[in-house]
Amino acid sequence: MIEQVDADRAVKAGHRRMWALGSYAAVAAEVIPELGTTLVRAAGVGPGDRVLDVAAGTGNAAIPAALAGARVVASDLTPELLEIGRALAAERGADLEWQEADAEALPYADGEFDRVLSCVGVMFAPRHRAAAGELVRVCRPGGTIALASWTPEGFIGQMFAVMKPYAPPPPPGAQPPPLWGDEEHVRVLLGDGVTDLAPRREVITVDRFASPEEFRDYFKAHYGPTIAAYRANAADPERVAALDGDLADLARRHLDAGVMRWEYLLVTTRRRG
Repeated sequence: MIEQVDADRAVKAGHRRMWALGSYAAVAAEVIPELGTTLVRAAGVGPGDRVLDVAAGTGNAAIPAALAGARVVASDLTPELLEIGRALAAERGADLEWQEADAEALPYADGEFDRVLSCVGVMFAPRHRAAAGELVRVCRPGGTIALASWTPEGFIGQMFAVMKPYAPPPPPGAQPPPLWGDEEHVRVLLGDGVTDLAPRREVITVDRFASPEEFRDYFKAHYGPTIAAYRANAADPERVAALDGDLADLARRHLDAGVMRWEYLLVTTRRRG
């Protein structure tokens, strides 16, 4: 039991370090800024709602929810992201709470929130069933759960498939993040705890990159999982060059006149009352 606890702590520490690499704040603000607002709108967030944003990062959904008049808690495993989020919220005049928390063991009471959100965040918790159970638990009966997750078939899902051979092996029991973008997987995860589950595939248009190499170099500098993959191969120049080529080739297949279309699964559902 002690060994398992130590192993879990090591996994969480590794996740914190990974997401503190680079600048996820830049990715959220410069590449996918509208994704959080879309999720908040889909969840029907309004004045007075008690809202929890799980794996909130720098507040891509939490800040728009607060600006909509909700009482918001933004929770994330990585304190560096929360600090950036606090500063961004202050700049935009958004008042909300920022709390360090593990998506697989949320420190909140049963049914504490009217709406529980996660914008391409909870999908990165390694144990999907544990995280899904927490989403349902902290939502009040009749309350809304709304999730945006990259699909396996979409661009980001394919990017993780490209990086997999170069990345460190996942911890035992971990599941691939893009599975949260599979409708049936989400139905199984949330199970009988929810009703009126409504998944739909959406696309976000990304016009930030003029060339495949610009995309690769941006993610190589800013996105924690990509940085971690490069660091894992830093001692092998041939593998670094191969990863460079594979990421550029992927972007080349999806870039059309400076525009990319990244698919995600938008899910709204209600906790069964």
